[in-house]
Amino acid sequence: MKYLLLPFFLLSVFLGQAQNAEVYPVFPECESVSYNASEDCFKNSLISYIVDHFQVPSNVLASNYSGEIAVVFEVTKAGTFKLMYVNAAYDELKDEVARVFELLPVIQPARYNATPTYMQFRLPIKIPLERNEIQDLEDFSSEEINRSEVTRSKDLEDNQLILAANEYDSIQTKLFTNPRYESSINIPLSHEYYSRFDAALNQVGTNNHTASKPLLFKDVSKYYDLKADAQRLHHNRRTLVGRKIWNEHTVRFQNEDYWFTFDFALDLQLGKDFGDTNADYTYNNTRAAIFQGGLGENFNFYTVVYENQGRFAGYFNNWAESIRPDGGDPAIIPSRGIAKPFGEDAYDYPVAEGYLSYSPSKYFNIQFGHGKNFIGDGYRSLLVSDVTSPYPYFKLNTTFWKLKYTNTWMSMRDVRPEVTGDGSFRTKYMANHYLSLNVTKRLNIGLFESVIWENDNNRGFDVNYLNPVIFYRAIEFSTGARGGNALIGLSGKYKISDHLNAYTQVIIDEFSSSDIFGGEKSWKNKLGYQVGLKYFNAFKVPNLFLQLEYNQVRPYTYSHNTEVLNYGHNNQSLAHLWGANFREIIAIARYKKDRWYGTAKFIYGKRGFDYDNDPFSYGGDIYRNYEDRPFDNGVEIGQGNTGISFFGQVEAGYIINPETNLKLYGSFIYRNMNTDVNTISSYDISTSWLNFGIRTDIFNWYYDY
Repeated sequence: MKYLLLPFFLLSVFLGQAQNAEVYPVFPECESVSYNASEDCFKNSLISYIVDHFQVPSNVLASNYSGEIAVVFEVTKAGTFKLMYVNAAYDELKDEVARVFELLPVIQPARYNATPTYMQFRLPIKIPLERNEIQDLEDFSSEEINRSEVTRSKDLEDNQLILAANEYDSIQTKLFTNPRYESSINIPLSHEYYSRFDAALNQVGTNNHTASKPLLFKDVSKYYDLKADAQRLHHNRRTLVGRKIWNEHTVRFQNEDYWFTFDFALDLQLGKDFGDTNADYTYNNTRAAIFQGGLGENFNFYTVVYENQGRFAGYFNNWAESIRPDGGDPAIIPSRGIAKPFGEDAYDYPVAEGYLSYSPSKYFNIQFGHGKNFIGDGYRSLLVSDVTSPYPYFKLNTTFWKLKYTNTWMSMRDVRPEVTGDGSFRTKYMANHYLSLNVTKRLNIGLFESVIWENDNNRGFDVNYLNPVIFYRAIEFSTGARGGNALIGLSGKYKISDHLNAYTQVIIDEFSSSDIFGGEKSWKNKLGYQVGLKYFNAFKVPNLFLQLEYNQVRPYTYSHNTEVLNYGHNNQSLAHLWGANFREIIAIARYKKDRWYGTAKFIYGKRGFDYDNDPFSYGGDIYRNYEDRPFDNGVEIGQGNTGISFFGQVEAGYIINPETNLKLYGSFIYRNMNTDVNTISSYDISTSWLNFGIRTDIFNWYYDY
């Protein structure tokens, strides 16, 4: 239990030292206004004072001049006004600005962490003066003006050395405006979070692309005001600790051309698997640190480091151990990473993710990172899913006209004992591209192609696949018959109305028209497809989301006769978490009101497993060589050791902090599996798992194995 208490101790210590919110300078008439109104009161008071005392020079009046004076000033720690830069069409206007600023009274200075501090402002003074009475307060900001845009006031030349001496102290946080929502940072892959804005993205007539995920904050904010949605949920908290827990990032800093935030993240779970007699309780203890920010307008970064220990429901532990890697480690936690032993019956599994994101223009976004991707509009993806462990990737998104073109290059690992060499895991590479086209204001189609190759003959990363517009299938043929494993896919989405969307996917692993349409159910008929419906604001209930989805994948899809070339990473599938040889139907309901949310999910499936001590592969395990098949024709879904499964999960929770997506929740899972023959990895089991926790929801847990 000491590990469970440690995050709360660290959080309380850190919050005691954390940054305070910015407090604007205060004129006497603003002392009684609320914190939220202090900014506007300061600005309005200053503008009124300037208008009342400013005397437009006679030569300016005679010329009927209409224009603007650019002013940069500072309110010092002592509460005095310090003029820094002035740019105006007339020298007389500059002199008058200097005179008025000398008349300004001493006021209460800005405060940072309850300590008086400097605060700099940009102020446009408009001529004629009457125009200032209706000026947009957004023009009056706490951002320092670029020095190349203005000329120094004649009596400020001597201040240059003083400014240099105070350069370090001048690095102070400006008003924090949550620039993440307009940035090129990814929206973390969370099904619940994405469901909040899915309806806005899928309005008839919008020209966006929703399949290639994760989506960027700046792209989604064009259609759904994520910032306003978060701010609407903010509590009125005046204390530092209250604001940090309920409304804000733990640490946040913003200057004129860069910003960053730092947060502690948690995933603390405590539960009970009522069918597992080997353990008294289940738990997960995750502490994480998240650092994200931006340098300039086009460059962003994100990194998160997790430290985790956990023990889960029996069926989940068994699955994790069944995919364990070579080298003695006991398990791979699905969708997370390789685990070490922890205590007598638990796992320790560190995880790290991060990326650099650069948008050189509105048409391109380039990312280099370690994480996961997803292609599709459904709960599952048959093309690329986020059910596997993180991996290194380089991604190029190109968006223009009615197109979005996504190229991704990845480095994968095969960690099985039979392919491990010299104590190191086997490396393989993957390249895929996905072209999304909005054919009409209702219809979207997508074309997908992927190829996997291994580092045979010291081939390394094949530069042939670096060309983002090349046809991978042709390259696969040119590098040899066993040089790679290429798959192609199709996707589609049709907006029936603003409230109802239909979507589909097709994956083709090996296309042979004679075998597919010959009616003999050939093993070469390696296909899978998905169809689904989304119903937004269902039955006219705001924020009620319903989804129905069907998936099926035929045996031997995603596998290969060169075993390393299977469509997997870290002993997990890169597409559907069940691999192949299955069909399933999924029903999902989600509802959100203010900070409360609820989810219900039900999955019924038929799967085909292999038998113990049987030399044949029946097509469900994508890591087995498909040449071990027992027959060439008569291949059907569910062949082999047939299993019928049911999975149900209900979850309800409260969003503690909308900026970090920290949630308090409770969930209940019921899972039942019945197989024809009980084997080591596939057997009859019924699970009832009750779980409570607090977690920062920035990735998807998949318990529906």
